Amino acid sequence: MKFIHLTDTHVIGGGGLLFGANPAQRLAWAVDSIIAEHGDAAFVVVTGDMTHWGDAAAYAAFAEHISLLHMPVHLMVGNHDDTSAFADRFPGTPRDDAGFVQYSFATPQGRALCLDTTSAGTHAGAYCETRQNWLRAQLEGSDDPLLLFMHHPPFPVGIAGMDAIMMRDPDRFYDVIAPHAARIRHLFFGHVHRPIFGNWRGISYSCMRGLNHQVALKLDTDQDGVIGNFEAPAYGVVLVTEDRVTVHMHDFTDRSPQFSLSSPVSQG
Repeated sequence: MKFIHLTDTHVIGGGGLLFGANPAQRLAWAVDSIIAEHGDAAFVVVTGDMTHWGDAAAYAAFAEHISLLHMPVHLMVGNHDDTSAFADRFPGTPRDDAGFVQYSFATPQGRALCLDTTSAGTHAGAYCETRQNWLRAQLEGSDDPLLLFMHHPPFPVGIAGMDAIMMRDPDRFYDVIAPHAARIRHLFFGHVHRPIFGNWRGISYSCMRGLNHQVALKLDTDQDGVIGNFEAPAYGVVLVTEDRVTVHMHDFTDRSPQFSLSSPVSQG
């Protein structure tokens, strides 16, 4: 099974610029790349921050581009999204009984769980008791292998400014998933705008770059702000078989020359 992990598109309406770049144009480039290079993907997951301001015009611009993908696209909300405006544009996206944008779907390699980690009034994440109960029921409802998707990481990644706005209640979240940790094949998240790979309490994880702007790799101790940059946008190309999960980061705007490494190369 192949699927695409896309995150933090930060689209704004009206074709405007964000930090001097055009996020809608960058989403269009990503969509073109997915169609041309990975049209055989089973589905695409967008792990939140579809828009930057959460307004109707931005969701309209996002929808214009993302709708060109012919495979199923599973949308999730992040701290820059507005659930009400999102639901107006994408009314078919599943929500739980409490209105949170979280749901599950079956894949050939296990069940995918898409979680809503947003918290009103803050860029930090949360996972309240209501959402915990929904997740607990999902986990107890089957013995399938699991792929977890969320916006906020439930652990620090070492970038102080971003760790200040990670999920705020990670221990309670872990208490819910701990009895099922052996079935969790991988955890995918966004929010941090960096390629990050590792292991949390025995669970492998990965994060992808965003499309418009990135978070600079500044591992300091102060939490006075987050420094951005324009490292290349990227999305994840994920390959899943019965015995492995492989995550490739695709710098889809790279135009450097390609050449055969099998051919003789002249020296000097």
